[in-house]
Amino acid sequence: MQYTISASVFLAIVIIARLRRTTHARSRVDEAFTVFTAVVFGVLIAATAWGHAILQFVGVAVDATR
Repeated sequence: MQYTISASVFLAIVIIARLRRTTHARSRVDEAFTVFTAVVFGVLIAATAWGHAILQFVGVAVDATR
């Protein structure tokens, strides 16, 4: 049996693990790496059906606040 994992799922797990740590012990490099992984995750998920659904949801929320 072979298991596969997509890059976006892997990055989501990494981001969640990094954000659960305490914030007072982070260096600038650590924070920059977390931001970089979050941006790459956003780029990877933007082209998927989930990304389009999130974009549509945010658009509806923005229209509701006007």
